[in-house]
Amino acid sequence: MLNRRNFLTAAVGVAAAGGLAACAKEDEGSSSSSAGGSGGKKITLGFAQVGSESGWRTANTKSVKAAAKDAGYTLKFSDAQQKQENQISAIRSYIAQKVNVIAFSPVVVTGWDAVLKEAKTAKIPVILTDRSIETSDDSLYVSFIGSDFTDEGRRAGKMLETVLEKAGHKGAVKIAQLEGTTGAAPALERAKGFKEIMEADHKDDWKIVVSQTGDFTRAGGKQVMAAFLQSNPDINVLYAHNDDMALGAIQSIEAAGKKPGKDILIISVDGVKDGFVAMSEGKINGIVECNPLLGPQLMELVKKVNDGETVERRIKTKEGDFLQEQAKDALPTRKY
Repeated sequence: MLNRRNFLTAAVGVAAAGGLAACAKEDEGSSSSSAGGSGGKKITLGFAQVGSESGWRTANTKSVKAAAKDAGYTLKFSDAQQKQENQISAIRSYIAQKVNVIAFSPVVVTGWDAVLKEAKTAKIPVILTDRSIETSDDSLYVSFIGSDFTDEGRRAGKMLETVLEKAGHKGAVKIAQLEGTTGAAPALERAKGFKEIMEADHKDDWKIVVSQTGDFTRAGGKQVMAAFLQSNPDINVLYAHNDDMALGAIQSIEAAGKKPGKDILIISVDGVKDGFVAMSEGKINGIVECNPLLGPQLMELVKKVNDGETVERRIKTKEGDFLQEQAKDALPTRKY
């Protein structure tokens, strides 16, 4: 059994918006319970969310909204529907509205320098949440809060070793990989970490025979897994970059007359409730947890940034790894 561990989660700031591109969704929320800022002035936070593609994302959004309300901040919230152009429009809208702090979870890693330079010029601090970016100037954001996705990939690889041992598997391991959104930090880094374990310890017996994005969605996982099974019917392991894709894949595995968790061993990442239900039913063999409840930490960070305090570049959160035998015990405690 794998033990719970603490993993580095980076502190990130998020950009919030007012007027968005026509295809983006927006809403506002506020609370009058607390001033939230220095001198009694209420803080206005602009938050540009990736979208609502998964159970993890839904839980993350609820956490941010609830924490902002509890802190007494005015929250301007936008749903980018997984489109970078929508997030950029939202951030520019937040800049125009002169919010106090912008936070966002980037759709993809690159392409942010121009809009973040605009925020810096306007003297609005930016926090990255959940996902990191690649930039030519690290001063364009003040902090990052999120998971170490590369380490999650490594943990998934080590978890597969345990799952294979428990299953008594002998012989070649033919792996199908369901990748997250192309160009997104968790997709790139979860693949990288898993590959590190393969290349270090399993060059001769593990092979990724097929790999494709399922865009972090249940529908995407179902569709892509169906294609995988047609082109590679001898797959015996699935590594999914999130629970929702794994859950969609399970439907296709069952439709093909195979037993998920037995004929095809399944490792996924996140730890949402539906994932634990599937694991308690024996359909997922192991899950690497990625905690979505970043709201309270984000609001603490927002206040420090707004008050001009020096903040950490990275913040720690608690995460763990779970196998089938832990699922039933852990299920009642799932908050997301």
